[in-house]
Amino acid sequence: MRHVFIRGIAALIWMAAAVISGLSGSFEMMVLYVILGGVFLYSAYAAGKKEKDNKGGR
Repeated sequence: MRHVFIRGIAALIWMAAAVISGLSGSFEMMVLYVILGGVFLYSAYAAGKKEKDNKGGR
């Protein structure tokens, strides 16, 4: 479960970087950070769902 939290925190950091980049006017980097944040969010969601499904199957 710890890796789900770590991935979620990493996603929040990438999203914060995207906001800061957008405010500073670097839209190319903002897009990159949004994509990276989305990948981390999806990874955390998929890992959490897989772990939840495995617990229910015992």
